[in-house]
Amino acid sequence: MPIYDSANTPPLLLEELRALWDYRGLIVQLVSRAVKTRYKRSVLGVAWTMLNPLLTMLVLTVVFSQVFRIQIENFPVYVLSGQLVWNFFASATSKAMGEMIWSGELLKRIYMPRSAFALAAVGTELVNWLLALIPLLAIALPLGVHPSLAWLSWPLAMILLSAFTLGLGLLLSTAAVYFGDMLPVYNVLLTIWLYATPVIYPLEIVPERWRVIFRFNPMVVYVELFRQPLLYGILPGREVWSAAVGFAFVALTLGALVFTWRADEYAYRL
Repeated sequence: MPIYDSANTPPLLLEELRALWDYRGLIVQLVSRAVKTRYKRSVLGVAWTMLNPLLTMLVLTVVFSQVFRIQIENFPVYVLSGQLVWNFFASATSKAMGEMIWSGELLKRIYMPRSAFALAAVGTELVNWLLALIPLLAIALPLGVHPSLAWLSWPLAMILLSAFTLGLGLLLSTAAVYFGDMLPVYNVLLTIWLYATPVIYPLEIVPERWRVIFRFNPMVVYVELFRQPLLYGILPGREVWSAAVGFAFVALTLGALVFTWRADEYAYRL
């Protein structure tokens, strides 16, 4: 029979990690439920995940390549590749906050690791991102983009992006517990952040004196991790990978520590 010593409990972070492993089946169910719910009443079903970025890409291509005369080789692929990375990040962080807020009653009734909601949000968006790769390749290959060994770096890039997204999702979820209007405020900030990231325009059009600011934007780094192998068939440089690892490590570490610090209070504050 196990003996529990409240005076000798493990660190909060270690305890949360252990709980996540014990409840891994629940996390899988949360991801499965989210994916099924998203497409259950949709006429187009899973196809909408593939059509949505395509339609958005068409609009952006017409506006920016024709109206604003931005000349970029394979501009549709340029836009779509950046858009898929951004959509993954924006949706996962927003859903991490939303699930945390809306699951208050559930947390009051049963025990479960609080970070499971953020982890499930990232997992759900990872499934959607994998589905969205189909239209990306369907556009890229006919436009002359050739498969390259550099594409094999995508799994590592996705791990780093997921780690950064999860860390920020945990930080935002913590803030959402204490500040009820955090979600709508974050949606506004996301719009600003999107236009501060070269998803639909090249970084070269930004004045030189402002480009140094973009180095502190993590999403610039993660977009390049996917875009350079796809468009140019090359691996990003060491500086890009180092920055991606650094952003992911700092965000995940800080997010996990802050989130678990007061995790026991969340059920009473939601």
